[in-house]
Amino acid sequence: VQLQASGGGLVQAGGSLRLSCTASGRNVDSYFLGWFRQAPGKEREIVATVSSNIGGTSYTNYADYVKGRFTISRDNAKNTVYLQMNSLKPEDTAVYYCAARQESSGPTYVYWGQGTQVTVSS
Repeated sequence: VQLQASGGGLVQAGGSLRLSCTASGRNVDSYFLGWFRQAPGKEREIVATVSSNIGGTSYTNYADYVKGRFTISRDNAKNTVYLQMNSLKPEDTAVYYCAARQESSGPTYVYWGQGTQVTVSS
């Protein structure tokens, strides 16, 4: 699975961005998909994840620091996962990575995109 993230950029505090991540090489309908981020000098941290929605509802999880501001969604027809980011804050500045894992392979995300820079100015 190859993942290609896009949509990052420079935005003022309070603004919005939408990140996209398209998978190739394999259909990821049955995969868990997630967004992570890493700010300079900090560890990589989780942002949001979404489960497979095969057979019905998908489940989402968010880190506390983005709850109510960010929304993760997936479009299986496009093999793509999105991250809608609203009410952005300077502390959201980071490189954002998308990732994928199969449910059967455990909790570790195995496939990673190249990252897209998000910079929020105050």
